[in-house]
Amino acid sequence: MGAKLAFFSDFCNTFATILFFCSMLFNSLSFVIFYPLVTLLYFLLPHRYRWQWLLLMSSVFYMAFVPLYILILLFTIGIDYIAGILIESAQGRQRKWYLGASLVANIGILAFFKYYNFGISNLNWVLQYLNFDPLPLLHIVLPIGLSFHTFQAMSYTIEVYRGHQKAERHLGIYALYVLFYPQLVAGPIERPQNLLPQFRAVHPYNNARLYEGLSQMLWGFFKKMVIADRLAVYVSYIFDSPFHYHPINIIIASFFFTIQIYCDFSGYSDIAIGAARTMGFDLMQNFKQPYFSTNIQTFWQRWHISLSTWFRDYLYISLGGNRVRRWKIYRNVAIVFLVSGLWHGANWNYIVWGMLQGFWIILYMLYNDFCPYSLPDGRWWRGLYICCTFIGIVFSWIFFRANSLDDAWQIFHNLLTWQTDGYALLLAIKDARQIEFGTLSYLIAGFSIAILLAVDYFQPSHSVLLFPQKPLLQLLWNIILLVLIFTLGVFYQQSFIYFQF
Repeated sequence: MGAKLAFFSDFCNTFATILFFCSMLFNSLSFVIFYPLVTLLYFLLPHRYRWQWLLLMSSVFYMAFVPLYILILLFTIGIDYIAGILIESAQGRQRKWYLGASLVANIGILAFFKYYNFGISNLNWVLQYLNFDPLPLLHIVLPIGLSFHTFQAMSYTIEVYRGHQKAERHLGIYALYVLFYPQLVAGPIERPQNLLPQFRAVHPYNNARLYEGLSQMLWGFFKKMVIADRLAVYVSYIFDSPFHYHPINIIIASFFFTIQIYCDFSGYSDIAIGAARTMGFDLMQNFKQPYFSTNIQTFWQRWHISLSTWFRDYLYISLGGNRVRRWKIYRNVAIVFLVSGLWHGANWNYIVWGMLQGFWIILYMLYNDFCPYSLPDGRWWRGLYICCTFIGIVFSWIFFRANSLDDAWQIFHNLLTWQTDGYALLLAIKDARQIEFGTLSYLIAGFSIAILLAVDYFQPSHSVLLFPQKPLLQLLWNIILLVLIFTLGVFYQQSFIYFQF
């Protein structure tokens, strides 16, 4: 037995050393090596060693990006682990103090790494106006996925405080709750009630779960490598120099980015959920046909569900939720989306984008609250509502994607003052020739987007499979996806958009 453990220890050390110096993006060669070996050894190991294996490999996965930043995670893990035990055992106001200390530690680290330079830059603008010397900026590299695992850690201490979750006494299990590699850097943002018990449960090998998980991962790779990374080429060219191109190109780029960000982020979620499923873990659904929403409120119930429900459970309800006067409900919505915009990035673009989403939802709520007339119903009307909602979302993403707030305002100014003439289309085509995005890329983009919309529309809402009752059709579909990925996919390991958050 000792010889086997020594061999296993040597193997782990060698494996970790190899991966330590590799990029660990889901769409990288190193992940192609990492995932099957981690999953295979997970099932080969006795149950009592599985959490240790997952914790070790999750740490290696995170350290493959910036090794030193694992210390930040370990620090917050220690703080929240102790805080959870103290909150559960304390009485009265002490519980609030322990919860407050945990939240201050988490939010403080997030604020320093993500918002320090943003805050100092804006303060320097005021100081410059008052003729004071500017304060120094710091050369800070944002730890990957900091906002995601910070929110997941905060949900644990809040749930313990509310009495919805027992404090976790096993430090290793709690550390795995924060570090679990499939959803560590870009979600879904899990709740402790869902994930913690699963680390203690025995997950025997299951052919059906393996097949379902691999199928979902394959669909995620298709979204990312065939659609998102191809559209990114066109989007980057246009938004990096938006004033050099015709407004038609801006509109195309905005539409492409709308599809790109959805495929990039939901593709990551599919790969993460699928990878966890193959080992027996169930992560929450993060997207549910968002671009088929008939209004902006429904869109936010279907887009990044784990974050939307986090803000609902821990911010909106804490502000009073729907239990307050009507004007305060609108205020609560505005605050939630302002914070949501700031969560996405330390940039005025994101803040304006978040405020715009909140403004639209408040307008929709005002209509429902005070307008005596109901909107017409029916298939064609529903199609019209979907199109109008989608168009609004396309243009709101301009604030999210533009390199600066000035760029975003100028783009909208050019779109609003654009005068159509007979040469507009020819000028747009001439501008597009400067982009490394040929006719074949347009055809591939159109073909793959059509597949995306068809699958989103026809896939059963509670199934990870497109043909859950027809195994042969599902197998054929998976083979087609695999062929499309290898023939049409982009293989230069472009990072995921939400890694920066």
